[in-house]
Amino acid sequence: MSNEVDTSEELVGEFNDQLVLICGISGTGKSASLRNISNQENWLYLNTEAGKRLPFRNKFRNGGYRITDPYQIYEAFDMAINDDPSVEGIIIDSITFLMDLFESMYVLNSSNTMKAWGDYGQYFKVLLQQKITAFGKPVIIIAHVRDDLDEKAMEIKTAVPIKGALKNNGVEAYFSTVVAAKKIAIKELEKFGSNLLTITDEERELGFKHVFQTRITKNTVGERIRSPMGLFTKEQTYMDNDAQALLSHLRRFYG
Repeated sequence: MSNEVDTSEELVGEFNDQLVLICGISGTGKSASLRNISNQENWLYLNTEAGKRLPFRNKFRNGGYRITDPYQIYEAFDMAINDDPSVEGIIIDSITFLMDLFESMYVLNSSNTMKAWGDYGQYFKVLLQQKITAFGKPVIIIAHVRDDLDEKAMEIKTAVPIKGALKNNGVEAYFSTVVAAKKIAIKELEKFGSNLLTITDEERELGFKHVFQTRITKNTVGERIRSPMGLFTKEQTYMDNDAQALLSHLRRFYG
């Protein structure tokens, strides 16, 4: 397995419009949102979280793949691009643990930490700007978030934690579509009346629902939720916690 980051390939002007980032704190249904993915046997589920089991029975190829070296992610994309056209989509769960793994394996023990941190940033950029773009099919990336106080603005900022030079722009800057997994009170959800949102009787009894937040609200201005202009209306600020529904909505939007 090569640990060299490929910087030779340039994909200027190309992008994967089926790439989504699903972020949120623990327990908000990020991984559970994958339950309705269609044709799961043709999807690669790449698990970076020490073999953590999905919270539902699934049919992902091989039951998912446990990632023990960050470069296995590259190999998975290369295989799907060059050798196996039957792969319909790829999931990375999670990018947070993936970058922690890279730091542990290739930065902390390096004799040249300056170069190692450069490799850390380049690894991420090649993954997002080359591998995922070349794949050209749906890619779902899961991420954890952290709240930090912006002392200059005196407000809480919520973002995916990342280190090195990548911290300047943040993980979210590399995505056109970023949704936040949330647990929201039914009373709040009923204010929107989204056609992408179904509230069950059980959820009404519980008083809350796991959802995706698709747009910034006045109470969440410190978050990095984003999407192409026109993808979601104000009424669609919240939608079902369903990654397949999100991909289908993207597909309809881009035609």
